[in-house]
Amino acid sequence: MSAVLAVAIGLLTGILSGFGIGGGSLLLLYLTLFEGAGQYQAGGINLLYFLSCAPAALISHRKNGLIEREAVKCCVPAGVVTSVLSALLAARVDTDLLRRAFGVVLLYIGVKETFLRKK
Repeated sequence: MSAVLAVAIGLLTGILSGFGIGGGSLLLLYLTLFEGAGQYQAGGINLLYFLSCAPAALISHRKNGLIEREAVKCCVPAGVVTSVLSALLAARVDTDLLRRAFGVVLLYIGVKETFLRKK
C-alpha cells in the first residue's frame, strides 16, 4: 500500500469517526478485505487508531454539550469490564468465527439504521 493511500484512508475514516459514523469499523473492513491483514492485527491497528481519534471527538462533543454525565457514570465502568472480558474471550475464539460474527453485527446495524430508524 502506498503511503499516500494509507494516509488518505486514515484521514477519511478519522473524519467519519469524529462524526460518529463508524470510521473504525470501515478501517477494520479495509484492512481485512483489501490489505489482507489478519483479524487480530487489524483489531490492534483499529484500537491504536481509536486511541488517536477519540480525544478529538470527545473534546468536540463536550464543547457542543453532547455528553450526558449520568450516562458516562454507568457506561464507562460497564465498558471497561466488558472490554476486558471480551478481549479474554476473543483470544480463545477462532478468527473465522470472529470475522463472521463481526459481519453479522455490521449487517444488523446497517439494516436497523436504514429501515428501522425513527424520524
